[in-house]
Amino acid sequence: MIAATPSEPIEAGHSLWQDAWARLRKNKLALASAFLVVALGIICAAAPWVSPHAYDAQNLALGAAPPSAKHWLGTDHLGRDQFTRLLYGGRVSLMVGLCATGVALTIGVLYGAISGFIGGKLDALMMRLVDILYALPFTLFVILLTVWLGRELWLLFAAIGAVEWLTMARIVRGQV
Repeated sequence: MIAATPSEPIEAGHSLWQDAWARLRKNKLALASAFLVVALGIICAAAPWVSPHAYDAQNLALGAAPPSAKHWLGTDHLGRDQFTRLLYGGRVSLMVGLCATGVALTIGVLYGAISGFIGGKLDALMMRLVDILYALPFTLFVILLTVWLGRELWLLFAAIGAVEWLTMARIVRGQV
């Protein structure tokens, strides 16, 4: 006769996101940094409502003024508010980062998935092309693409995204 043994409670499984969130909560410095980045992103996105000054308004009488209650970071030599210009610069930086990442994600996922799905000689050829592109200097390639395509902001997004897709393609290729 087999004696019944008390069974231990079975723990519920955790998703990848739950594990990542638990690790992030344990790392206080990473949590504080993430909060700071999100707060700065929100403030930069709300720049027109946060700062009372126009980003391009000039007042030569205020040229190179020190910080004050009216101009928190002072003004530049043309009398433009530095805090306002900092917020608008942050908006552009966030747009470049997010849009270029979206372009890189789209190109990299499609290229890596096609390469991994088809396989064989075409896969080897596609991955050798990625290796060749890795050998090119990133900054030079972006400058050349910008010169070739033009100087509009959305073309800069496309140029950076067109260079950043290589790592994403390798990661997706390895998963397929």
